[in-house]
Amino acid sequence: MDDQKANRSEDITTLKEAPFLALKGFLMGSADIVPGVSGGTMALIVGIYERLLNAIKSVNVRFIKLFFRLKWKEAFNEIHLLFLVFLFAGIFAALGFFTKVVPLQVYMFTHPEIVFGLFFGLILGSIYILIKALERFTKAEVVALILGVAFGIWIVSLVPADTPEHPAFVFLSGSIAICAMILPGISGSYLLLIMRKYDYLLSQIGMLGGVETMDGLIGLLPFILGAVVGLALFSRFLSWLLSKYHPQTIAVLIGFLIGSLYVIWPYQHREYVQKVSVSDVVYMDDPIVQELKSEPPNENLPEYKRLGDIKNADSTFDEMKQVEIQTVKNKMIRSEPFIPGWVGSKEGDSPNVWGGVIGILIGIVLVGGLERLRDK
Repeated sequence: MDDQKANRSEDITTLKEAPFLALKGFLMGSADIVPGVSGGTMALIVGIYERLLNAIKSVNVRFIKLFFRLKWKEAFNEIHLLFLVFLFAGIFAALGFFTKVVPLQVYMFTHPEIVFGLFFGLILGSIYILIKALERFTKAEVVALILGVAFGIWIVSLVPADTPEHPAFVFLSGSIAICAMILPGISGSYLLLIMRKYDYLLSQIGMLGGVETMDGLIGLLPFILGAVVGLALFSRFLSWLLSKYHPQTIAVLIGFLIGSLYVIWPYQHREYVQKVSVSDVVYMDDPIVQELKSEPPNENLPEYKRLGDIKNADSTFDEMKQVEIQTVKNKMIRSEPFIPGWVGSKEGDSPNVWGGVIGILIGIVLVGGLERLRDK
């Protein structure tokens, strides 16, 4: 009971703070879209990381019991409701904005140097701010920092491996991925790629809303349960570390950020795998077929449509022939950084060098605004 009271007293969120929390949530949601960056990274940068962990901890067994007993007023008094509402409003706003209005995932393919350069600059500048904000920087913090860097680089340099689709492993994948999502510098989506469960998860989600909805829900259930268990346990473990070994824990987290720069560096040789699905079969005189014939699709996009096989090629009349319209998705499975014209460069490389430089500079400049936001 004392812990519950302590958790409630820590939620000092006010309505005056709402726009700043929503903005911080917006930044977290923006970071989650980019592979190699996590919402936890941005939470640490904007100064709400420990509050986020406490808010997650407040969703406890007592809350769940009260909620399902329909004692909703008492249940929501248990959790950091205002903090979570304002923060997630910003996160969902970012996810909507950067997928529907400004398609960040598309720009990651068409202008990768600018997008990754921006986040590289943000994290680079923020590392300086976080080190400066440390209470102390003794040998213990130096060792913790080095260990964090080594672990971060090791994670982002792993090569995807074949893994089973047994519910037990899907459960484990959910636990690991959600833990990574709240760890600064480590991307949950990147770990799912490493565990070969990123496409599996998307395929299960893709079943929802159709005749395979039940199969999709059954496939997602172990992942969701794993994510819930992992979040509940790991957030408490991190919170305990911060309370007992605050400087050393922050130093390790900063190390993770430094390690993540390896995969966020704007100049990368990126390796993609294509996943093809037949979304529809139409007649040859369909407008979309004529459009794809006259203008070949841009294959340097996260998703595009192309013409597949003709179903009845022997038909006498062309307008009676049917053709597959395939949806192709590009998924990055590996990246290798290089320095344009120098280390790691390959013949034929033509990166947008100045785009990356400008992105980094803009990111560093924006850090000044983020530092002010930490105090809000």
